[in-house]
Amino acid sequence: MIEHIVLFKWQPDASPEAIASVMDGLLRLKAKIPEIIDLSCGENFSERGQGFQHGLVVRLASREALKSYQDHPAHQEVKQNLILPILTDNIAVDYEIM
Repeated sequence: MIEHIVLFKWQPDASPEAIASVMDGLLRLKAKIPEIIDLSCGENFSERGQGFQHGLVVRLASREALKSYQDHPAHQEVKQNLILPILTDNIAVDYEIM
């Protein structure tokens, strides 16, 4: 099993509506991409978040499934049309669950 974690930092002028559209778009990926075992995302409330405002966690069966998820047209659409226009920075971590 693979855990794919992404933290997002938005542009200061990103509207709440644009951010909500990103979260909604990410949540909808679970129904569109069969490789996703589980997916969650939400607003960061930690004081240790170093400015990262939202997080995404996706569980997949294998590294191959992760690659399929990343290349999937639905994922690319959310990334290109919703995330990148308001993104300042992000961090991604992928690891195998032991």
